[in-house]
Amino acid sequence: MKSSRPHSPSLLLVRLVCRALDAKKAEDLRVLDVSAQSSITNFLVLANGTSDPHLRALRIELEKVLDAAKVHIVGIDTEPSSGWMVVDAFDVMIHIFTPSMRTHYQLENLWKDAPELSTAGLLTEPKPRTAARKKTTPRTTRQKSRKKS
Repeated sequence: MKSSRPHSPSLLLVRLVCRALDAKKAEDLRVLDVSAQSSITNFLVLANGTSDPHLRALRIELEKVLDAAKVHIVGIDTEPSSGWMVVDAFDVMIHIFTPSMRTHYQLENLWKDAPELSTAGLLTEPKPRTAARKKTTPRTTRQKSRKKS
């Protein structure tokens, strides 16, 4: 779970999960980096659905997106009408709640020492990197310098 390198593959997965949840209108999306506090996962993604059918739709969308990305889902805990679903993708654990269940369990308080990532930053498309241009001497200058020699 822990590595000496930053968890960039995990971060890419977090970005994918956040975009999927946002696309299906999840509310109050938060991401906590729990890698320093937890031995079982690196990130917790917390989100609200407005109702049990909305929770189901969010879970189904997550399964589709994770499957398409060939991410192994370790487990899914879905108790019908419980108001709380968990999708375990190993490095990223996703908790989807109804607002009342989220208020009741207050996972954010349980992990209050964990740094929170900016969801706005995770939802925006990364800017493509452009190849750095090699600094070259213009052709005319090279030709002139040869003639002087």
